[in-house]
Amino acid sequence: MLRRSLSFSSPKFWLALAAAATLGLGTGPRALAGPGEGPAGRFLRTTVEVGQPIDYELSYLHDPRAEVVFPDSLANFGSFEYVGRRWLPTRTQNGRSLDRAVYHLRTFSLAPVQALQLPVLLLHVASDTLRLLPPVAQVRLHRVAPTLYSSEAAGPPTLRTDYRELPLAPAFNYPFWLAGLVGLLALGGGAWALYGRRWRQRYGRYKRRKNHVYFLTQFTRNTERFTFSRSAPLVERTVTLWKNYLSSLEDTNLNSLTTRELTEHFQNDEDVRRALRATDRVVYGNLLSEDAQEVDAAFQRLRDFAERRYGSNEVTG
Repeated sequence: MLRRSLSFSSPKFWLALAAAATLGLGTGPRALAGPGEGPAGRFLRTTVEVGQPIDYELSYLHDPRAEVVFPDSLANFGSFEYVGRRWLPTRTQNGRSLDRAVYHLRTFSLAPVQALQLPVLLLHVASDTLRLLPPVAQVRLHRVAPTLYSSEAAGPPTLRTDYRELPLAPAFNYPFWLAGLVGLLALGGGAWALYGRRWRQRYGRYKRRKNHVYFLTQFTRNTERFTFSRSAPLVERTVTLWKNYLSSLEDTNLNSLTTRELTEHFQNDEDVRRALRATDRVVYGNLLSEDAQEVDAAFQRLRDFAERRYGSNEVTG
C-alpha cells in the first residue's frame, strides 16, 4: 500500500496524473466530491494583521487504503503568502485515517475579509482522480492604523495650505564635528608616524641654519667693533658668543670649560688651541697692544672652526 499523503511535487503524484490522462480520466465536475466525509480547512485564529503570520489547518478523514495528496508550496493560496508548512503524523482509528497539515501563511492584502480553500487530491490510478474541496475558511483583517475618513466616497481629508515655515535656531552638530576631529587626529597620527622623523630633521636643520646665521652676524659685528676699539672686554664677549653657539650646536655645556678642557674636547684642534691662547693673553694678560693682529687672526680661526662644525653637524644631522 502506498503512503496516504503526498505533495503536488511528489514524483508519484505526477506519474499518477500521467496515467489518468492516458486512460482519458479527468478532474471534471464529478471529481468535486469523494466517498465518505470531505476535507476540512480552517484558520487557527479568527483575525489577522497585515504581515502577521497565521496558520491554516487542512485535514482529511479517509479510508486507510486511499492515496491522498495535500497541496505544497506551489498551490494557489489566494491573497496569502506561503511561508512554510508542518505535517502531522497520520492517525488511524476504527478503520479511518486522519491526515493533517498546518500551513504557515501571511497576508499583505487590505481586504476586510479574506478567504482560502485548498483542495485535496484523492488518487485512484486505475479509475479516476478526485479533487476534493473543503468549505471556504475565512479570516477577518484587524486594522491597527486609524481610519482617516469614514467611507471611500468621502475621500481623504483636504490638506491645509496656510502652513508657514517656522525658523529654527541652528544647532551645533556635535557628533559630526567630533567624528571630524577624530578623523583629523587619526590622519595626523598616521602622517606623523610616516613623516615625523623627516619633519623633525628638517626643523632641526632650519633651526641650526637660523642660529648659524645669527651667530655669524653677531660675530662679524664684534670683530668689526674690535678693529676700532681694541677692547679686551669685547674679546671676552666674542669668545663667550662663540662658546654659546657651539654649546647650542652640539647640545653641550662649554661655558664652564677652561681653555685646556675646550682644546681637549675638540680633539686638540690647532685652530682652537692657537685662537684661545691668543684671546687668553688679551683677556687675562692685558697684552692687547702687542697681540692685536694676532687677535684678529684668532677671531678668523674661531669663525672658520664654527663653520666646519656647522657643516659636519648638517651632514650627520
